[in-house]
Amino acid sequence: MSFSLCSSSSELKYHCVEGLRHSNVNPPVSKPSVRVGNSTRRDNIQMSDRDPRKIAVSNHVMPGQLEGPYLLKKPLERPSEKLEYVRTLLIDNYDSYTYNIYQELSIVNGFLKMLLQLRRGNHRAIEVPPVVVQNDEWTWKDVCHYLYEENAFDNIVISPGPGSPTCSADVGICLRLLLECRDIPILGVCLGHQALGYVHGAQVVHASEPVHGRLSEIQHNGCQLFHDIPSGRTSGFKVVRYHSLVIDPESLPEELIPIAWTSSSDALSFLETRKSNTISDDCESQIGCSRSAKSFLECENGSRRPFVLSDKSKRVIMGIMHSSRPHYGLQFHPESVATHYGRQIFSNFRKITEDYWLRLRPYTARMQVPCASQLFREVPRSRHIVNNAGDQLYRKASQISQLTHNAYKKSYSGVSNMVNISHPSTDVRFLRLEWRKFDHLASQVGGAQSIFCELFGHHKAENTFWLDSSSIEKKRARFSFMGGKGGSLWKQLTYRLSDQSDMTFKGGGYLLIEDAHGSTKSKCLEEGFLDFLNKELLSFRYEEKDYEGLPFDFHGGYIGYLGYNLKAECGVVSNRHKSRSPDACFFFADNLLVVDHYNDDVYILCLREECTAMTSWLDSTEEKLFSLKLSAIRLEEQNFQVANFSPFEAGFRAEKSREQYMEDVEKSLRYIKDGESYELCLTTQIRKSIGEIDSLGLYLHLRQKNPAPYAAWLNFSKENLCVCCSSPERFLRLDRNGTLEAKPIKGTVARGETVEDDEQRKLQLQYSEKDQAENLMIVDLLRNDLGRVCEPGSVHVPHLMDVESYATVHTMVSTIRGKKKSEVSVVDCVRAAFPGGSMTGAPKLRSMELLDCLESSSRGIYSGSIGFFSYNQTFDLNIVIRTVVVHEGEASIGAGGAIVALSNPEAEYEEMILKTRAPAKAVMEFL
Repeated sequence: MSFSLCSSSSELKYHCVEGLRHSNVNPPVSKPSVRVGNSTRRDNIQMSDRDPRKIAVSNHVMPGQLEGPYLLKKPLERPSEKLEYVRTLLIDNYDSYTYNIYQELSIVNGFLKMLLQLRRGNHRAIEVPPVVVQNDEWTWKDVCHYLYEENAFDNIVISPGPGSPTCSADVGICLRLLLECRDIPILGVCLGHQALGYVHGAQVVHASEPVHGRLSEIQHNGCQLFHDIPSGRTSGFKVVRYHSLVIDPESLPEELIPIAWTSSSDALSFLETRKSNTISDDCESQIGCSRSAKSFLECENGSRRPFVLSDKSKRVIMGIMHSSRPHYGLQFHPESVATHYGRQIFSNFRKITEDYWLRLRPYTARMQVPCASQLFREVPRSRHIVNNAGDQLYRKASQISQLTHNAYKKSYSGVSNMVNISHPSTDVRFLRLEWRKFDHLASQVGGAQSIFCELFGHHKAENTFWLDSSSIEKKRARFSFMGGKGGSLWKQLTYRLSDQSDMTFKGGGYLLIEDAHGSTKSKCLEEGFLDFLNKELLSFRYEEKDYEGLPFDFHGGYIGYLGYNLKAECGVVSNRHKSRSPDACFFFADNLLVVDHYNDDVYILCLREECTAMTSWLDSTEEKLFSLKLSAIRLEEQNFQVANFSPFEAGFRAEKSREQYMEDVEKSLRYIKDGESYELCLTTQIRKSIGEIDSLGLYLHLRQKNPAPYAAWLNFSKENLCVCCSSPERFLRLDRNGTLEAKPIKGTVARGETVEDDEQRKLQLQYSEKDQAENLMIVDLLRNDLGRVCEPGSVHVPHLMDVESYATVHTMVSTIRGKKKSEVSVVDCVRAAFPGGSMTGAPKLRSMELLDCLESSSRGIYSGSIGFFSYNQTFDLNIVIRTVVVHEGEASIGAGGAIVALSNPEAEYEEMILKTRAPAKAVMEFL
């Protein structure tokens, strides 16, 4: 098959010129002619675009939807004008990278605000975020309304996503957009790219190998989408790939032109692309691939699955364009943090959009839909045009209709946007803070452990907490927070999700509240725990001057854990397994003690309502501190070698055998091969009956043997529940300056027995292609999650794939930061990212659904988060790993690992066992 290439998109002859929309034309009604909607068969799709003078777009119409065709005329010639900014409709295919695209487009689509700033010489850049709509949120009638009546969008971007375009449930309305919106610029990414090929007759097939989190150098044909981007081997144009399926090049119809392809048959790791700009394979411009006689295999349920390309040496198509429509597709991910020239590609697509509208319709009637941050407000927006001759034309568009408002409100109430902008009214409580500082006191009284045991360790340390920075090397953590049952504001929250079989109460769960006097009350939370917590935190009022001078961000508030099953309040439809332990437990801490490990200082804080008198807690605690003896508690330092230890030697029983776990890895690899996931974080649990033990003693032993920067002790005595956590991983933090930070870990290897062996293992981890792929995928996922709640352009990665060393393991850690939007609450931030992506995989929603089927029980507290929510709107949460949960006489330890296309089942099992060794050996030694 021969391909006709072009050097610039301006060379394209758009045969649909006379089919362009006019803002004052309502589509006439005709009888339906063909169904696209839910059909997955290519022979159901028909088009009529051969006549350059007239275009008829036929569509099937369901009840209540608009009907076609749209027969429109060519616009009059007008002087060239420039769009002030571009409005994008971003279709989310339930992917975990959509909001990385959102962030890029928010920056790229903005232009210079003209008005008075232009005359004053004050050119202020504005940001225009896209409107994100999930692929099943809008009916076709909705789409036609916003595109053809409201004229609300200038272009469309179709996101990546799990699955295949051959399955209508995976792509929703995307196929119909690509088929019928021929007069709107569209860019499809990954799944969107495959959908563009599929809707025009190309075959989507299994790649010779899945490629996820790895890079390729790209050769392109120089069209406008790749303007100012180098091409070919050693050019520096390297892109990140996340896909198991590809478009078969030999099946491309004449109207689809290949514009980019891999310049080598081999994918590279991130660090390989940094070490060298060379690839050994010769550069080839010809694309070819052999095909099977049968393009799709029939499954038992009648759906079609793609066949596998047989020739592994051939290049892979990385980009296509339509010959007569402004439609483009990219197989790679331009939004990835490791893709070169990604923003340039989005800028070029904006330029394509501008050129398209200014050439074919030299005026626009687009109205500006409210920004994402204003979707719940009825705010009229204006659209401005700047004439090239120098005259400024300002035309105010009509106010957006109530239908648009309602549709956007619906689309942002689901997982596509977790932000709760319309905060509910709550009872206001005015809080005051009193605190005292004691310079260089910590070491004088035996350190943090001595302080905790002497002040809070009596009576089995009932109802106590300790966020314990027991590993402070290299400034990984600085402060430890501890306390127990406190003053009049103290209370305990215990929350359990409703049982799926309980038909009397749908959704939400049950909350038990115990106050400082021991009184309890229960309530049903139909909207769930996170909604309740949000209202609680928003009810607090405070004086910032009360905590001026404090170097830390927790000044009192809620401290406890969020269990993994709270994913049901973060977009997952339901939980397959019910947790044995409560799904969330928190203390409201009004009295606490803080240790500054850097400066050796101790702080004591007391929180009270404004109308109440100060308690004596500060005085009594100060007195206790100065009465402590240096010898109160001292534990000798010991070497902790766990390399050859098996948890089963300690009497732990596995939830799954070695063979069963490896079989689950194989199933995960099949899901990845079929495009259902890029990465699946498979886990399991080991358990041991331990009866009544000194749980605090167990934790003290664990913290000595396996110190960690985000360690924690929690004792909810009435639940017979203690959490002994030695986590090295931060989930998410929000500081007082509004900076969000995530530090995901992906990639773990055991420490060596000698210095030389240890250094070799560290380097092995650093340059492991598999571990780099795992880490990169989760970094992009966390960028996406932060991108939902952060200011456009603020999300960045200051540290990518650093290796950190702990007592028993080396780990690969990255850091992602962003600036929180002012209208977003702290709970909004958590809801947007929970559970941590390092414990789920990507795309997150589909991956969690698959994991629920693979895993045989609830993860419970494991994989959730421990930390605090301060009354002054900050928080810091860890990822619950390397943890012993002691509940009702049983100790449980969760562990697992990320399954990617490069995974080996036996190696994955060994990695899972490695992660259990430190906590399991601590239990064995303590008992």
